[in-house]
Order: sequence, then C-alpha cells, then structure tokens
Amino acid sequence: MNNFVKGTLLLVIAAFFGECLEFVVNMILARELGEEGMGMYMSILPIIFFIVIIASLELPVSISKFIAEKHRETHYHMLKHTLTLTIIFTCLFTVVAAITLPYLPIFQGYHPYVKWLFILLIPVIAFSSIARGYFMGVQHMGKIAVSNFLKKVVQLAILYWVYQSFHFNLEVALLIALATLIGSELLVCTYLVAMYFIEVQILSKEKKKFIRGSKVRRALFAVSFPTTGLRLFHSLTHAIQPFLVKGALVAAGFSTVMANEHYGMLAGVAMSIGFFPAFIGHSLMVMLIPNVSEAYANNETNKLIRLLQQSMMITMIYGAVSMVVMYVYAEPLTHLFFDSTAASFYLKLLWPYFLFHFFIIPMQAYLIGLGLVKEALFHTVWSHVISFGMMYVLGSMETLQMKGIILGMNMGAVLLMLMHYVTICNKLGVSVYFLRKKLTI
Repeated sequence: MNNFVKGTLLLVIAAFFGECLEFVVNMILARELGEEGMGMYMSILPIIFFIVIIASLELPVSISKFIAEKHRETHYHMLKHTLTLTIIFTCLFTVVAAITLPYLPIFQGYHPYVKWLFILLIPVIAFSSIARGYFMGVQHMGKIAVSNFLKKVVQLAILYWVYQSFHFNLEVALLIALATLIGSELLVCTYLVAMYFIEVQILSKEKKKFIRGSKVRRALFAVSFPTTGLRLFHSLTHAIQPFLVKGALVAAGFSTVMANEHYGMLAGVAMSIGFFPAFIGHSLMVMLIPNVSEAYANNETNKLIRLLQQSMMITMIYGAVSMVVMYVYAEPLTHLFFDSTAASFYLKLLWPYFLFHFFIIPMQAYLIGLGLVKEALFHTVWSHVISFGMMYVLGSMETLQMKGIILGMNMGAVLLMLMHYVTICNKLGVSVYFLRKKLTI
C-alpha cells in the first residue's frame, strides 16, 4: 500500500467519525432550533465560510504545494516569512472586519454578540492555516485527522450539555450554536499551533538554506490569490443561494415563512445527509494537492495518471454506494431531523448533485496541483451562472417550485464536473474515456 492510499485511508477513517458527530450535531440543532431557526442558522453559515476564506488566504493550499515541491532545507525560512505575512494580513483583516461587520444588515434578527464572534474567528483561522498547510505539505496527516476529529467532539459535547441543561429563546439558542462552532475552531487552532511550533523547533536545529521573502511571497500568492478567488466565488454563491432560493419560491407562491422552512429542509436536512459521504472526497483533496504538486514538479506523468485513476475509482465506488443507500433510505434518514416527507423527496431528487460533487472535490485539488487554478475558477463561474439562472427561472414556476430549484442545482453540478474532467485529461494528454495516453502521430 503506497503513501497516497495510506494517508487517504487515515484521513477517511478520522473524517468518517467526524462526519458521524457532525450528523448528530445537525440533529441536535434541528430539534433545538426548529425549522425556522435551522433556516436562519444555515443562512448565516456562508458568512462564516466567507470569513474563513479571507482570514486563511488559502494558505493551507499554497503552503502545502510549496512544501511538497521544495527541499526540506528551505522550509524553515519559508515558514518564518509566511508567519510575518500572516500577522500583517490578520491585523489588517481584523480592523476592517471590526469596522464593517457591525453595520451589515444580514445580522438583523441575530444576537448582537454574533458579529463579534465572527471577528474573533479571523486570527483563529489565520494562524491555524499555517500549521495545516505545513502538515499537509509534509504529509503528517495524523495531525490533520486528529484536529478535525477533535473539533467535532468538542462541538457536540458542548452543544449537548448546554441544550440539555438549559432552555433558551431562538435568538440565544442561535448564538450558542455559533459560539460553540467558533469555540471548537479555537481549540483546534491551539492544538495545531502547538504541534507546529514543535516542528519549527526541530527545523531550526537542522541544516537550513536561506530563501528570500520576496520569492516566498511570489510562490504563495501565485497559488493563494487565484485559489482565494475561487473559494470567494464559492462563498459568494453560497451566500446568495439562500436568498435566490427563497426569492424564487416566493415568486412561485410560497409565503416568506414557508420559503424559509423549505430552504431549511433543503440545506439543513437534505444537503446535510447528501454531503455526508463527501468526507472521503475532502480526504482525497488533502492528499492530492501535495502529491500532484510534487509529481507535476518532477514531470512524473505516469504517477499523475495513476493518481487520477485511483481518485476516480475511489470516488466512483463510494459515490455509487452512497447514492443507492440515500435513495432507498431517504425517509428514515430525513425523519431523524424533521418528520417531513418534503425533505426526503428533496434528498431523492438531489442525487446527481451530490454524486457529481463527489467527483468535483478531488478534481479541483488536481487542478490546483497542476497549476490550473484559473481554469477551475473559470469553470466555476460559468457553471454557477447557468445553474443560478435555471434555479430562479424553474423555481419561480408554480408547477415546479422546489423541483425547479433542484433541477437547476443538478444541471450546474454536471456541467462543472465535465469541464474539470476534460481540462485535466487535456493537460495530461490522456483520453477522456479510459484515462490512457493519447497516441501521437
């Protein structure tokens, strides 16, 4: 068993237990917050993801790529320059957030302390990103796995104890849910940063090769900026999606409260269940970025093809099994959250959306490793423009409503997966049918 499969297996096992805990967390939230509260919780989560992207600057991706491509002797000075850069950007982002966040209208209806929790999240994510990137680059996947699992354990334990011990109104219950999420991130940050400084101390005693700060910044920004742009666009679309879906449903004849409840069932129930197996794809993504980057830097075409074949085979196996299980057991799975037939119906209709996203996740990592981040961004923009347009047009029809929304979502996922796949095959010079090298005449 090679290192790629071993690392992926370790991450998959840890992520599986983490996702099981996440599933229980969402069940607790659904029962405590209700349909309306779950809709509010899911509506503000994209803002958290947006802040995470800005604060991290996608350093885990760029650092892991840099570490995988360069010799160990350069790592110490590279990390020193990265730390200085992170401190500067963290101070800047924190000041900007403190000035702008209190005035955003999206926080209306939430507890006043929520916006300050979001500001606290910035330094937490920024400094943990350096540690994540380094451990990904040197493929110390055990530390990544432990940190991910630890986050879910702490979040579940606190939520269960607080909600069982006390009773709150909806506003305070939402505040506690968000505070627990951010508090678990703080604990993970403490663990990762502690492990990181131990590694830095080891590096400081080894042979070192000086590398200029300008070279490090250029290498990091060449990956961070386009990847951040890609993630920002994803975050923007996720932030727009709740309002787009609810607006289309209102145009189709739903009341505002009904639209919010149905979006809560779509995002909080159907999406939570459907994306449960995606932990395997995210584990593949973590492993693929350094492995593909290293193989591409060394012109190892055969290894690149083998990595693509392995990742596609793994995705096909777990994706097909997951879809069959979710389709057959849709009713009992959704009834764990709400006693609603609508949620199970949405889950069944979304199977193409979930399946093709399982393929998109490792393919995006592959594009990053090949230096094709701009192409990935272009694909994402076009697929979302078409998908959102179809979601609103079809969803606002009285005859389709939520079925139209889901048709638009499925169409976007299929289009994005095909564009990613064809681009990777063209870059490697392999056939899109059998992943074999094309014959040159």
